[in-house]
Amino acid sequence: MTETLRPADRAQTQQSLSTAAARNLATTTKSHPQMQEITSRWLLRKLPWVQVTGGTYRVNQRRSFVVGDGRIAVDYVVGDGRFAVDRSGHSARVIAGDLRELAFLRDFDDDEALVALGNLFTQEEYAPGDTIVEWGHAEDRFLVIAHGRAEQRAAGQYDEEAVVGVLADGDYFDQWGLVDERIWDFSVRAVTNCTVLALRRSDFQALADRVPALRAHLDAYVADGVNDQDGEVPINLAAGHTGEVDLPGTFVDYDDAPREYGLSVAQTVLKVHTRVADLYNQPMDQVGEQLRLTIEALRERQEHELINNPEFGLLHNADAKQRIHTRTGAPTPDDMDELLTKVWKDPDFILAHPRAIAAFGRECSKRGIYPATVDMQGHQVPSWRGIPVLPCNKIPISDTRTTSIMLMRTGEANQGVVGLHQTGIPDEYEPSLSVRFMGIDEKAIISYLVSAYYSAAVLVPDALGVLENVQIGL
Repeated sequence: MTETLRPADRAQTQQSLSTAAARNLATTTKSHPQMQEITSRWLLRKLPWVQVTGGTYRVNQRRSFVVGDGRIAVDYVVGDGRFAVDRSGHSARVIAGDLRELAFLRDFDDDEALVALGNLFTQEEYAPGDTIVEWGHAEDRFLVIAHGRAEQRAAGQYDEEAVVGVLADGDYFDQWGLVDERIWDFSVRAVTNCTVLALRRSDFQALADRVPALRAHLDAYVADGVNDQDGEVPINLAAGHTGEVDLPGTFVDYDDAPREYGLSVAQTVLKVHTRVADLYNQPMDQVGEQLRLTIEALRERQEHELINNPEFGLLHNADAKQRIHTRTGAPTPDDMDELLTKVWKDPDFILAHPRAIAAFGRECSKRGIYPATVDMQGHQVPSWRGIPVLPCNKIPISDTRTTSIMLMRTGEANQGVVGLHQTGIPDEYEPSLSVRFMGIDEKAIISYLVSAYYSAAVLVPDALGVLENVQIGL
């Protein structure tokens, strides 16, 4: 049986007003709605934004030699020809269409011949420390790294060997040995277990003899002179001459099909019941708070797209020559210095996932190196060689715990990376972001269309460098 205290007894056991009772008379102090998704969004803050009045931005450039993305894709198949889910115990093969990555096959349109060419590759396996090619030997094979990491080494002035590059999945060498007799001027040694796909020069030439279209294409290419140049078409100049010499004539040629970037959009429809907006609008504006958090989410998505979108995202638009691999997996000071050689003209900032920054910090600590911090808009952030290292959780981490680190130069005046937007749009709420009232439906729900317009452009290739296959550890 429950004992009920009389008022007099209760007064004897409780000597002051309880907090639960007092709360009924108190005015609650409350925060604005919070959202964990909100980040510092350094990329949006640091990119210079260019006004794109017509909705399209054209990047006019000096004419360059055509280059691809620097990689040949590989897939894995089981014995009956079906695609494999992973590479374990299965055969690797090149994606035939990707053989157009080779300069002398770039405009070759015979798909059947490319498939036949792809079938000529043989698979080779190498253990760590094995030599894949040796300096001074004839280039009798074209090689694609299907999986693994290898070091490219070259002899120095005093015959010592130095690592001059790191090769990994999809990288290839050396295409020119297929069309011209050459000697390896570097060695390649496996750092990890490597699966390599090899195409012998003799097999390539034999196929060309059997396929008239391929032979005619190669002959036309060779007739123009085997050209392994990349970069911009040269401007003929003369300097240091004396007397009355004939000066070269020249002109600056432009790309006749420049890249155009259209503004992309992130949108949503925000819905708020009129009852909420009418009765519960004090002390905080309910519509305003809903809109604030919606805009924060749109801006987070905007930054994600600027990095990851396959059309204009920075990770997908870095030039093949501007991509490098880590030497050992974890990001070391050596790797960061190598990245600086890719964007050495006025680099602005490094962008990395927080876990990649932590991995870099561990590697620095192992060497007794403690990078300085720099002030960025009132924040103390880590730096490398005086360049801010800014965190961005939009840079993806793979299932194998690898990620990328980006270094960029920014601004039109510096021929760098720029953000694209259009201000002055109808119902503009923030620059290049509009909030349009869409009406109230029969259920008394107010609708607002929230739209953000944006894109990004890399004005010249050396404005953006990417360190790939960055191992972040635990």
